[in-house]
Amino acid sequence: MNPNTARKLIQLNHQFYQTFALQFSASRQRLQPGVRRILEQGFPSNPAALSLEADILELGCGNGELARELARRGQRGAYIGLDFNAELLEKARQIVPVTFQGSFLLISLDSADWEQPIPNASFDVILAFAVLHHLPGDELRCQVLHKARRLIKPQGCFIHSEWQFLNSPRLRGRIQPWEQAGLNVADVDPDDYLLDWRSGGYGLRYVHHFSTSELDGLANKTGFQVIETFLSDGEGGNLGLYQLWKPV
Repeated sequence: MNPNTARKLIQLNHQFYQTFALQFSASRQRLQPGVRRILEQGFPSNPAALSLEADILELGCGNGELARELARRGQRGAYIGLDFNAELLEKARQIVPVTFQGSFLLISLDSADWEQPIPNASFDVILAFAVLHHLPGDELRCQVLHKARRLIKPQGCFIHSEWQFLNSPRLRGRIQPWEQAGLNVADVDPDDYLLDWRSGGYGLRYVHHFSTSELDGLANKTGFQVIETFLSDGEGGNLGLYQLWKPV
């Protein structure tokens, strides 16, 4: 992807979350079923991936719903949540008990040195729920994942989810022409989409729709192996694609 296009898409999403942070937070007042499944059951190959003792880094922690649940469960390992939106981080700090031994950092993953302010050098688990599909272009995704790979302990894991909005006729109806963002289809990559937002105003977001084969390739390029995959979320149970990756 052309760097200028990538910057424009990053700015588009930053502007979206700055404008609709409160409305977005109001729509994220509970954990997705796939996230709860991981918390309660783990993965067959790694049932204790999110053990109470695990040191956790969450990329794109948003309003802190996962951190609040970890606190409720008695998380004893270290927790650090990153997000680029100050309003969402303030919501996170408000809902997480003061007794929780965790912290939230204002960090944007599109920064070339986003990992530098993180105090803990290594983690048992890095989480990225509904994050990678908002990062435009293979170069930026690989940059983020290479850094994540270096932050994971040798026996640790990377757990992520990707929005499978094309599985929903309703969500497919949210797809808008690129011209609304001052771009055209030739500017963006295959499987890139512009989706609208209609709660509390009208907005636009960039989203990439991942296939499992594309994720396999992304894992291989960044030092990971895909261990397990499952679908969850939404009325049909197929709006979120969840994966467990291991460093190789």
